[in-house]
Amino acid sequence: MNNPAFSKVLIANRGEIACRVIRTLDAMGIASAAVHHPAEAAARHVRMAGEAVAIHGDTPVAAYLDGAQIIAAAKATGAEAIHPGYGFLSENAGFAQAVIEAGLTFIGPDHATIALMGDKISARTFAAAIGVPVAPSVLPTEDLADFTARAGKIGFPLLIKAAAGGGGKGMIIVRHADELQAAATRAASEALRYFRDGRIYAETYVDAPRHIEVQVLGDGEGGVIHLHERECSVQRRFQKIIEEAPAPDLPPSLREEICAAALRIAMAARYRNAGTVEFILGADGRFFFLEMNTRLQVEHPVTEMITGIDLVRAQIEIAAGAALPAALPAPRISGHAIECRICAEDPARDFLPESGRIGRLAFPTAPWLRFEHGLTEGQAITADFDPMLAKLVSHGPDRETAINRMIEALKQLTLLGVTTNIDYLIRVLDHPAFRAGDLHTGFVSAHGAALALPPTGRQARDHAAILAALGCREFAELVFATPEPYASMGFWRN
Repeated sequence: MNNPAFSKVLIANRGEIACRVIRTLDAMGIASAAVHHPAEAAARHVRMAGEAVAIHGDTPVAAYLDGAQIIAAAKATGAEAIHPGYGFLSENAGFAQAVIEAGLTFIGPDHATIALMGDKISARTFAAAIGVPVAPSVLPTEDLADFTARAGKIGFPLLIKAAAGGGGKGMIIVRHADELQAAATRAASEALRYFRDGRIYAETYVDAPRHIEVQVLGDGEGGVIHLHERECSVQRRFQKIIEEAPAPDLPPSLREEICAAALRIAMAARYRNAGTVEFILGADGRFFFLEMNTRLQVEHPVTEMITGIDLVRAQIEIAAGAALPAALPAPRISGHAIECRICAEDPARDFLPESGRIGRLAFPTAPWLRFEHGLTEGQAITADFDPMLAKLVSHGPDRETAINRMIEALKQLTLLGVTTNIDYLIRVLDHPAFRAGDLHTGFVSAHGAALALPPTGRQARDHAAILAALGCREFAELVFATPEPYASMGFWRN
């Protein structure tokens, strides 16, 4: 866009995605406005934005979920549009509609599309109606007796899901009939707690499937393109930790078929803006529609690195009215990209979230690397938000190079003060099965013993922390420099 349609955009989010959106706005010459809970007044995204507005709530998360406050902040700053990022209100149909009714532009799909795809049952029904394969399933209900009776008839294993869910919440694998009642009760309880909707459904569980997703862009007028697929199979607790593009060792005919199915869904929905269509792929080559995420994905940088397309810029341009040619081919793929999610969690304790305060942050830089983050030294890491702290992304002319570059970058990444999964990610990337592209959603559990951290004593951990601290020039100067006036006296010994 030579003349941006928006003079200012407010980002209804925080952390690394807010920083990511601001970077593109700056490049487009569009002013940015941020929102923040008072606890994050000194956050990186606040300092990067042209201006910021404090929002309030009983908890920090409650503040970022208060759509009325966010719309008021957009109006107060003079922003014409709101970018939701991902998480929080990004897939809230009511918020998207409220933004439009307030006379602002929502940088995302229209509310009807969000509502259609946000409910997993309506999305599955929609996909099946246009010929996209879906796994055999039992429709949602809050009548657990009826649910278990019908679910038992389609056979085991089953995967129980929350109808309004996401992020692995309310998902339970059931392998035997005697487990079904307890699993359904637990899933319904989690669904009600996390999504205020106790409906659950069940579908045939594909053992050791791959998780393949396709990035799409649509203009809402019939123009839709795909930007190839991503592999998101390495997960823990149904949540991704490593993503890559393109998917390794995917037969060309199968890749074409999966991408065509994603396009069919996006075209039938007259989809507008960026979205992702997700599939599970069995070892037998059969694939089933999983869901559609009506927002930018956490893992969007790997698509950007193999296509050269700035997806945030594309989102903004489409929201401003840009059209896509009806028959635009997918862009050519250049090389291979891998993303690792850096999380405040302890892999040795079943990935239990960790808290702390960042004492030292240093990351490598290279033309083939991106470090997406919203961190500052001294920042408190609490349980208020998701444990993902940052994303490290590598690119190479081939997959092996991208893996090697990622491993070396992770070894150079310093993030002290909170336990993270950095070392664990290195072990995953260097595992022979990962290098061979033998991936599936059970990868973490299947290779649990090989990926486990060898036991170390407290002294060994202390030594490692001391060596890391001594590698910081500022720390060494502070500790070992002779203070004035003694330095001026010369040959001073304490």
